Amino acid sequence: MSTNSTPKVLSIQSHVVHGYVGNKSAVFPLQVLGFEVDAINTVQFSTHTAYKHIKGPILNNQDLEELIEGLRLNDVDYYTHFLTGYSRSPDSLKQIAQIIKKLRHKNPNLIYVCDPVMGDNGKMYVPEDILPVYRDVVVPLADILTPNQFEAELITGLKMKDLAGALRVIDALHDRGVKTVVLSSTDLGNGENIVGIASNKDSCYKIEMAKLNANFTGTGDLFAALFLAWFHKTNKNLKLTLEKTTATLQHIVKDTYDKARAIHASGKIPPALIELRLIQNKITIEDPKITVESTKIRG
Repeated sequence: MSTNSTPKVLSIQSHVVHGYVGNKSAVFPLQVLGFEVDAINTVQFSTHTAYKHIKGPILNNQDLEELIEGLRLNDVDYYTHFLTGYSRSPDSLKQIAQIIKKLRHKNPNLIYVCDPVMGDNGKMYVPEDILPVYRDVVVPLADILTPNQFEAELITGLKMKDLAGALRVIDALHDRGVKTVVLSSTDLGNGENIVGIASNKDSCYKIEMAKLNANFTGTGDLFAALFLAWFHKTNKNLKLTLEKTTATLQHIVKDTYDKARAIHASGKIPPALIELRLIQNKITIEDPKITVESTKIRG
């Protein structure tokens, strides 16, 4: 057992040499907020997939198994938190489920934060046979789930056309065993805003964030990492965690957008100009200024 009081996260996600998605989007903010982070990179690509050319190796399941076994043999596999994002195949996702069980054997109080990365805006960008593995195997193991609207609809088989629909989706996820459900982004705003919703068994809050005319990559990964961090640091204060996570994300996204538009004034911004400005916003990550408060919608 760990005698160190510093929280320690095992993060299994993708890695890019250039830019900010997956572990590149999650590890730095977690470290800045005082977490030890052990990272396993499921892929090592030159850039994320919005770029024209993608190069680099994929970690196979046997290699992942060896890494976990090495941690276990050296008795350094005690974690307070486990974070997962993009998984490329049903088999790799089933392996994640086995890893959770091993980690919980070492620490029964382990908190698993699952970002069930499958797609966005009505389109899947993982193999379709990943869905049943998330739905039936992985989601029931999660303490905190951070899907976007499309992913939450896929997992539950329900549509959310309004707030009542969103609450039905959230309840269906709670019914699968998830203690804290966070819809990182939904289209339930007025067209100009993105709405985020966080719920546990006791209460539910929503928050709005201005929508910008650009496609950002890595924001979901950043959101999940920030939510993990603030939920721990605020002693599971759902309202404050949602507000601090959203404030940080909004500031970083706005700063990234403004700097990109200063160079590329109109039209679609190329991916190299819209990589999230995490390093430049280290102070915001450490101490976000809450500009928009969340609203209680039940509980």
